[in-house]
Amino acid sequence: MAAQETVDHKYVYDFSEGNKELKELLGGKGANLAEMTNLGLPVPPGFTITTEACQAYLATGREPDGLAGQIEAHLESLERAMGKRLGDPQDPLLVSVRSGAKFSMPGMMETVLNVGLNDQSVEGLARQAGGAAGQAASGGADRFAWDSYRRLIQMFGKTVCEVPGEEFEHALDDAKHAKGTHNDLDLDADDLRGLVDAYKKIFLKHTGREFPQQPREQLDLAIRAVFESWNAERAVLYRRQERIPADLGTAVNVVTMVFGNLGPDSGTGVAFTRDPASGAQGIYGDYLANAQGEDVVAGIRNTVPLQELEQLDKASYDELLGIMARLEEHYKDLCDIEFTIERGKLWMLQTRVGKRTAAAAFVIAGQLVDEGLIDLDEALHRVNGAQLAQLMFPRFQLDHEFQPVAKGIGASPGAASGTVVFTSARAVELAAEGESVILVRRETNPDDLNGMIAAKGILTSRGGKTSHAAVVARGMGKTCVSGADEIEVNVPAKRFTVAGQTVTEGDVVSIDGTTGKVYLGEVPVMPSEVVQYFEGSLDPEHIDNALVRAVHRIMTHADGKRRLAVRTNADTGADASRARRFGAEGIGLCRTEHMFLGDRRELVERLILARAPGEREAALAALLPLQRADFEEIFREMDGLPVTVRLIDPPLHEFLPPLEQLAVNVAVAQERGEDVAKEEALLAAVRRMHEENPMLGLRGVRLGLVIPGLFAMQVRAIAEAAVSCARNGGVAKPEIMVPLVGAVQELETVRAEAEKIIAEVVGDSGVEVLIGTMIEVPRAALTAGQIAEAAEFFSFGTNDLTQMGWGFSRDDVEGAFFWRYLELGIFGISPFESIDRDGVGRLVRIAAEEGRAARPGLKLGVCGEHGGDPDSVHFFHEVGLDYVSCSPFRVPVARLEAGRAVVETGGSDSR
Repeated sequence: MAAQETVDHKYVYDFSEGNKELKELLGGKGANLAEMTNLGLPVPPGFTITTEACQAYLATGREPDGLAGQIEAHLESLERAMGKRLGDPQDPLLVSVRSGAKFSMPGMMETVLNVGLNDQSVEGLARQAGGAAGQAASGGADRFAWDSYRRLIQMFGKTVCEVPGEEFEHALDDAKHAKGTHNDLDLDADDLRGLVDAYKKIFLKHTGREFPQQPREQLDLAIRAVFESWNAERAVLYRRQERIPADLGTAVNVVTMVFGNLGPDSGTGVAFTRDPASGAQGIYGDYLANAQGEDVVAGIRNTVPLQELEQLDKASYDELLGIMARLEEHYKDLCDIEFTIERGKLWMLQTRVGKRTAAAAFVIAGQLVDEGLIDLDEALHRVNGAQLAQLMFPRFQLDHEFQPVAKGIGASPGAASGTVVFTSARAVELAAEGESVILVRRETNPDDLNGMIAAKGILTSRGGKTSHAAVVARGMGKTCVSGADEIEVNVPAKRFTVAGQTVTEGDVVSIDGTTGKVYLGEVPVMPSEVVQYFEGSLDPEHIDNALVRAVHRIMTHADGKRRLAVRTNADTGADASRARRFGAEGIGLCRTEHMFLGDRRELVERLILARAPGEREAALAALLPLQRADFEEIFREMDGLPVTVRLIDPPLHEFLPPLEQLAVNVAVAQERGEDVAKEEALLAAVRRMHEENPMLGLRGVRLGLVIPGLFAMQVRAIAEAAVSCARNGGVAKPEIMVPLVGAVQELETVRAEAEKIIAEVVGDSGVEVLIGTMIEVPRAALTAGQIAEAAEFFSFGTNDLTQMGWGFSRDDVEGAFFWRYLELGIFGISPFESIDRDGVGRLVRIAAEEGRAARPGLKLGVCGEHGGDPDSVHFFHEVGLDYVSCSPFRVPVARLEAGRAVVETGGSDSR
């Protein structure tokens, strides 16, 4: 957004002017308020200030030209429509000022309610409230008005002027203590007048000025505060966690206030058109009589289930159910709805496509297909690999020994055990030390976001499925139990009590986010139903499990849509077998160096210590049958599927004791007069081979060229194992991968030797062996056209390609400075977790294009960790690779994302 804006640029839209497609401009809340208005639903009148206005304000530090006049014009229009003026002492119009970005960020930005109240209009509000009830201004009306005023000062002070929120909370607690109550509703009008005076003094102490009495000043400052909250620390942290772009800005919604705190015939609530935790159809939500909306979300008082509204106000309940059904059919998805009832009149305050758990995402997608609202392509689009990975996490294995000590609301599924902590700061501190923690609070608020991210699970004693803790935890895939009101939480004392027992900080608890149950101690876990399904122990066609059936249905569709094959990284027969059950279509990376560990280290030492050709040949001859047996096992497990075997890659000294340790051992043995001839020879070899930077030294193809016979032994073992498999009735499809090639001449030299061995071993067995290379050195990517002339396939080793492309060592930098790079926004996500499309990704694209130009039939794959990352899988689909390879556990994730990549690029069935 340019710093200078033309005064005729449209920054403000009435609700009647927008629609749900304008989320980029009006934010999600504003676009959906407009959509509901256009549907004829009961929405309080209002207007939206666009994200463009926010972007301009953040860029220049001032409101763009023309914005103030447009706000004034829309405010005057709103006043005419309502027959009231903002802050009129006799009959005030009050408005809420609410944030609303394109993507939902629950609780991360600011809201100010009751804007327009001051020392005069509070009296007018009381008179009007009493008159609307058909009576003179009563104690109830007075109470409502002064309660509304204290809420404005509290929210305005904290949001707009950065007054510490706990000071207002302490004053409220003092007022309740003086009254001898724990319930806000027991405070009468006089108590609340006194609380308003206390709040004003707090405001004056921290700001140096009286609470502003001019309604328009209140409005302008509140709008500015919402703009600035886009860059508040918690909002930045949440965007980073959810990968929301930082340059979107937030819209601001100015909405006529409707009041749920006018008495027992008023209230507020949140409803879901389906259960956001399980996906089950039914009536789900929370309701709180005589309350405003923030009371529900903040979990200050425990709500009642939405169904109880039928007994309290059947007319509003029936109207709400009709609107819910209409919205779900209109949006073709689970809808999250906020509403207020003001003296029997239902008002819709917000709707959005609701956040849901991973399980609910799959179940709801399947249900909507059955109902004819969406097709299978759309169902596939609505789930993702991160959700599928969550469903594969273990669950509690319970027996008679484990009895729950409390039960709350299962707000976000999962099984989590950890050390109890009571503050976000402590959660972050212990998590950084590698400890699993459970964050325990009465209720969470947006300032707890750091701790919620760090924790394995969240447990609160207040709130429901729509509380802050529940909504944020579901969005992050964190296990959460909320509203466990049997638990008495004492944060200052760092303990909670339940069932006569005291749990202090440092004790271990376990929480089940599906059942809502809380256990003392650590509960063992067992495989999830989804993992059991992938491993073949659950038949999705013959069990009563909606989740497994939904996963099976969507995975089947994904497999039918995807172009990319999915292989696995496996070094043993057991890994290969499990990956195949998970749907792997071959092995994309078999690391041979892992086969040289354990009992075989002694043979490797003999190879390293060998000084004469005969000694080296003897060591290789001893290793040959062991390597052959390894490959025979893997070929048997992957019968008929391709297996890419990487020749030994790391430097040989990795198989030897560390230099420092070996030197100390030799020195001690010499001091004792022991025979250390062998150890001295080993130490000499380690010193001879020592490198300052071994990852850039003698490894990979360089090792194969320097140590005669090493690669030849491995090639022979692979070829002999393949022939053995064929002779025993199996089918072996070996692909030999030469690592760390940077120049075509290196590959040509290795290939020439390998082809002679393969021809000698294979004979007329019918076994075919491909020879290719791993593209992991930037130079290899940039000379891929040359290298392709000697390679039948490329496999991109994106771990090393990322290290060399960025010029840093993964082992050293992730803990050293990545946290700072993420904090500063230099990284949106670690380049080792999701591929750097602009840099490393460009190298992949160049190599793919130039390699195929030189050899049109060149097979292309990837075997780095990125092969199982959802976003990276989409990139590899776009680039045109033939397959991705990943760890066995991530094979289903890659299969799902490969199918989604086709759907999201508008492709058709291609397999």
